[in-house]
Amino acid sequence: MNQQGTTITGALRQACAAQHEAIEALLQLDQAALRREHYERVLAGFGAFVPAWEVRLRLHLPAALRGWFDQRSRAPLLARDLAALGLQPFPMDDPVAALALADTGAVFGSLYVLEGSALGGQLIARVVRERWGLGPDNGAAYFNGWGARTGAMWAEFRERLAQALGEDDAALGSACAAAVATFAALRACFEHVLDHGPAAA
Repeated sequence: MNQQGTTITGALRQACAAQHEAIEALLQLDQAALRREHYERVLAGFGAFVPAWEVRLRLHLPAALRGWFDQRSRAPLLARDLAALGLQPFPMDDPVAALALADTGAVFGSLYVLEGSALGGQLIARVVRERWGLGPDNGAAYFNGWGARTGAMWAEFRERLAQALGEDDAALGSACAAAVATFAALRACFEHVLDHGPAAA
């Protein structure tokens, strides 16, 4: 990663720091007292959020990047987990209805949030594997993500991010604003999810 890319991800990380901490505190997936019911509730919440987010994101992507994005989709992993655990996506209105993605900077800022979550998912995958024996085939495919390839996938995304934003301060500002808005949408989604009953089918 060149200096430009490091600067861009650093700016995004700084802009999102408070929202990132807030969503982690809300989800509490890395807690020693993590309960199976809570894990399944959160998974059902992602089952509602991620497919809706992917549809919206794809609509705003340049056509040349849609195939690349499709190859990175984690929605099928969520569908596999929900089926394995007998869950449905949490019922709710469109959780990204208010998310504006007006330009390429905004698109990549929103992507930064979900792409980055794959890194944290590795820790969560380890916790649920050790606690309940869950893995990619029986309820933890989403958090396992790309497994050993996750680091390389993140590095490739950061390269793509740097190419997309270049040295355009306005694009970086748009990316930071969209990243914050994406975290806010996630937080609103899970405040709703965690205030309701189980999502079992």
